[in-house]
Amino acid sequence: MRKMAESEEEVDVLVQRVVKDIANAFRRNPNIDEIGLIPCLEARYNRSPIVLVENKLGVESWCVKLLLPCVHSKLVLYRQRKLWLDRDALTDLTCTLLLLNPDFTTAWNVRRWVFQKVLQETCLQNSRNNTNVGILSMEQMHRIIQDEMAVCSDAAGRYPSNYNAWSHRIWILQHVAKCNLKILLDELSNTKYWVSTHVSDHSGFHYRQFLLKSVAGSCRNAAIANAGVLVRKSSSKELCAGLSMHAKEDGALAETHTVDVPLMIEEEMELCSDLIESYPGHEALWSHRRCVFYLWHCWNRECLQVLSDPSKRSDGMVDNAQVATLDSYSFQGMDVDGVADTAKQGYTQETKRLKRGPSLDLNSLLEEHRFIDTILARCTNLEQARFASAYRKWLDMAIGQ
Repeated sequence: MRKMAESEEEVDVLVQRVVKDIANAFRRNPNIDEIGLIPCLEARYNRSPIVLVENKLGVESWCVKLLLPCVHSKLVLYRQRKLWLDRDALTDLTCTLLLLNPDFTTAWNVRRWVFQKVLQETCLQNSRNNTNVGILSMEQMHRIIQDEMAVCSDAAGRYPSNYNAWSHRIWILQHVAKCNLKILLDELSNTKYWVSTHVSDHSGFHYRQFLLKSVAGSCRNAAIANAGVLVRKSSSKELCAGLSMHAKEDGALAETHTVDVPLMIEEEMELCSDLIESYPGHEALWSHRRCVFYLWHCWNRECLQVLSDPSKRSDGMVDNAQVATLDSYSFQGMDVDGVADTAKQGYTQETKRLKRGPSLDLNSLLEEHRFIDTILARCTNLEQARFASAYRKWLDMAIGQ
């Protein structure tokens, strides 16, 4: 490459080459796990400023001041319908722009438009080949989603609190994966390490809150048509309520999955506890704990309504298996007006009192207060103490009433 491009035409040619080199680098190695700038004030050799070594991608810094304004300008002109770009060019431009500025909203919006076109063309190609006529196969869908999730992860890792990247990830789950239960569970597993290493990033925890709510919602909806299978065990931590999830997606029968929502929420609370104790003084962790506990509170409340009044089952909130699950899970080791006796299950005078008396959250609420007391007793971090006290106040006002 020349030492420095001077005219507008030279800059445009240079930018096109660099954009293409970046795109080719990701095509050659989709497992790139680190991206960085290589300090270099000017182009000293007639070679590409994009360097790929194993899974590491480097961009020579001299080209960034030319690359970023030009790519940004093209994308804005495209959005204003003053410049036509084909799908491949748009994909390469958004990839480059998000590489340099991962929080650029316009690039994410354009990428969604391109993504929809890719899906439409893939479905059309399937129709022409008489395979999965007019729809995506599960294999195709998973591959496309995994590639896009990788882009989101890279962007989130390079820009703190990148809500655009996480919002795009949610958009993919909603509009492409259609909140498929297996993909939701995979995402919960895949993002656990990420949030554990980014404990101040609210956006990553907000994404996990979306996943937890979506899984719980899927269980409620599936319970309308499918009877759950209850498996009781001796301790609440080992309790497993198997809810058979049968979902049809794009005309194809999805896999059957078993989800124990109470156990899922408990495991998320344990993750919160571990991170709060290991990394004191991070507000994102306490905010996440508040959201997760409130999800548990809402789940319990819905089950309590069905337990107290069977007629409420008509609204499709939960089925018998879920009621039995939450009843066993929440009442273990406690007795409210004698209702802990399993022989007294059903719509009795005691369950009427239960409805207007202590809720199923009482045991969990006491556990939360014990956790806060433990944190405060050995706390040396002023911010940690402030967050713990604020959380206790929220518990008493929002849940304890």
